[in-house]
Amino acid sequence: MRVPASSSPAVAIEGLHMRYGETRAVDGLSLTVERGTVTAVLGPNGAGKTTTLETCEGFRAAQQGTVRVLGLDPVRERRALLPRIGVMLQSGGAWSGVRAVEMLEHVARLHANPLPVPMLVERLGLAECGRTPYRRLSGGQQQRLGLAMAVVGRPELVFVDEPTAGMDPAARRTTWELVEELKADGVTVVLTTHYMEEAERLADTVHVIDRGRVVATGSPFELTRARGQATIRLVVTEPFPREAPESLRATLGSGTEVTEINQQSLLITGPADASTLAKVSAWCEEQGVLPESLSLGQRTLEDVFLQITGRELAP
Repeated sequence: MRVPASSSPAVAIEGLHMRYGETRAVDGLSLTVERGTVTAVLGPNGAGKTTTLETCEGFRAAQQGTVRVLGLDPVRERRALLPRIGVMLQSGGAWSGVRAVEMLEHVARLHANPLPVPMLVERLGLAECGRTPYRRLSGGQQQRLGLAMAVVGRPELVFVDEPTAGMDPAARRTTWELVEELKADGVTVVLTTHYMEEAERLADTVHVIDRGRVVATGSPFELTRARGQATIRLVVTEPFPREAPESLRATLGSGTEVTEINQQSLLITGPADASTLAKVSAWCEEQGVLPESLSLGQRTLEDVFLQITGRELAP
């Protein structure tokens, strides 16, 4: 199935605000997802990712701002939108006692022109657990079934939440290949993930969300190769002195960022050359800290995330 091309965005969010009591979950968030692309939405826990996607999926009404999915209001025009989208939840979505293939067949019958169930069963390795009740499936098997349920209806747009959580490496690669095939057929994919390798491989565009706002947007290449910067990772044997990040930043001078990953790790972003390495080594000697490792390399998406949010992307 090839999805017809369209010039309008698949998802357009403008000035979205969402609150839970006194908690501001989403704070004026705006982002766009172009059709026929894979877009990754990254953020630490509590950043507003889930609330934003649930609003796009029509599970929550926007309290302020506008949300359009395939040109439709996901709440007021939900009936027209639902046949055109697929949603893969991080957990749940199937009855506890239902067998895996029975559940997929049931979902397929709800659609006018579903994909062949046997093809999806084979493609996602569900034959081995097809007669197993959902509650007895492993986490990875539940994820594979959830993905099959999300795409069986031939959607134009698929929202996938942590698509490879709990999967073994082989199943993860198979899932990545399926996402790439969906894109090749013109399907738009919006995913959240805690695997940076997954986002770097699959995403055309990455939106980093923190404290309810988009704080960075770009392709993985644009985000990781900005201004030609590289990174130095410094890991020491004992916890740093409290003032270590500021002290090292002052030693290295302007144009260099120092981010504390944890009590024994620092990420240094900026011009990484012999002079910078020498200054870092001299600083360690002055501070009386013993390096366990000192590695130099290009920035990864995880490095960018740490630098922007100051937090690790942990499940």
